[in-house]
Amino acid sequence: MSVYYETLCPFCSGFVVNDLARIFRDGLSPVVDLRLVPFGNGRVSPDGSITCQHGEEECQLNAIEACVIRLWPDAEQHFPFINCIEHLALTQKWNAWQSCFQETGLASQPVMDCYNSGYGTQLQLQYAAETNALQPPHQFVPWVTVNGRPLGDDYTNFEAYICRAYDGELPEACRGKHLAIAQQTRASRGGKIHKPDRCPCSCNAEESTKVGRSTCLLHRGVVLTSLERHFVEKTQTVQDQMKLTK
Repeated sequence: MSVYYETLCPFCSGFVVNDLARIFRDGLSPVVDLRLVPFGNGRVSPDGSITCQHGEEECQLNAIEACVIRLWPDAEQHFPFINCIEHLALTQKWNAWQSCFQETGLASQPVMDCYNSGYGTQLQLQYAAETNALQPPHQFVPWVTVNGRPLGDDYTNFEAYICRAYDGELPEACRGKHLAIAQQTRASRGGKIHKPDRCPCSCNAEESTKVGRSTCLLHRGVVLTSLERHFVEKTQTVQDQMKLTK
């Protein structure tokens, strides 16, 4: 399951805090390979600079969350930090994001090294290329896919799609989830479909013409540089030291 989002979109924050957290609360995490992709409706100009839908602070937090995901790839480890930032965003207190280090117990130094070195920006460009390659293109955020298939407007019903897609022994949390999809489908045929909260793409007509489709990105094919190799080596050293001190 992949979630394409941006840190200061209120609908993305609400989805992370109020919906996505259920994966861990309901016991679905063992059967889900959760991928968080913090870029959303950002834009990359031809010179490689990034513009975010909700301003420079969103670009910073996108990069911070990207660094946390890179440093702690296990969703069980990085999700609490992401959830903490998005909870602050919901209450307009995102400037206090550094308090999430203490709240979650993650080390701040590796994250700040990642961000200040520029590697966080490189990760953002990588996420931009991935988001731009989505087929069909994303129409809004949060944009949720299960096994590569977009859920569209039914993204808050993601648990049912996970349970239907899983071919192993279903966990207790999946009871009734297949039925939930069937009921949702029948309800959608009867009349006007309710559109969930989301942040739409904000490309204007000229930009959409340039890229040939209504996406919010102008960048393709990002190749990470030697900066990645340097940071990965440094990160591994820091993580090894952290293990020795435990």
